[in-house]
Amino acid sequence: MADETTGLTLHELKPAPGSHRERKRIGRGAGSGSGKTSGRGQKGQKSRSGSHRLRAGFEGGQMPLYMRLGKLRGPNHRKSMPMGPFRTHTTPVNVSALDRFDEGVEVTPELLRSAGVVRSLKHPIKILAKGELSTRLTVTAHAFSKRAVEAIEAAGGKAVRVDGTPAIPEPAKAKPKRAPKAAAEPEPEPEAAKPAAEEPEAEPEPEAGSDAEE
Repeated sequence: MADETTGLTLHELKPAPGSHRERKRIGRGAGSGSGKTSGRGQKGQKSRSGSHRLRAGFEGGQMPLYMRLGKLRGPNHRKSMPMGPFRTHTTPVNVSALDRFDEGVEVTPELLRSAGVVRSLKHPIKILAKGELSTRLTVTAHAFSKRAVEAIEAAGGKAVRVDGTPAIPEPAKAKPKRAPKAAAEPEPEPEAAKPAAEEPEAEPEPEAGSDAEE
């Protein structure tokens, strides 16, 4: 008697329609659409193996774009260093967006994401001072602007960095300047030894014989 199994069986398991896509098979003949050169074209560095693992900004040895362009000071402009993939990013959040939370709530990056204030936590969050804040909150973030800290504290709240350091780092203490060395006073020259007083030459004594003859 044949075993009649009802319901789903192992040989009937398969992904939902549209959830799985076959991988692209390259180098399998011209009819596949990606045969012969496998979609890399003919010759050149980018047709070789390992050519797609070059460092960011590499242009084959010629002067790269980030070196050809002029630079501006500071990290806040698109023409500043570092450029391209090496630039650091932050997610800005204004204090006006924090006014939606109830008083006394501790605002963390995770709470900002769950409330829809930020879309992701990929980049550090920096609190900026645009708008007004009238709710007392304890705000925890990666960075704060000076005016944002003033606005949070004016509302009775507190600004705390994620790493526990002060929201506004204290300015580095200037090293005390060394007093200029006093010019060395010239040593007094030793006095030249005074020559001894010359004694008067003694007069020659008269000879005794000459007196007698006179």
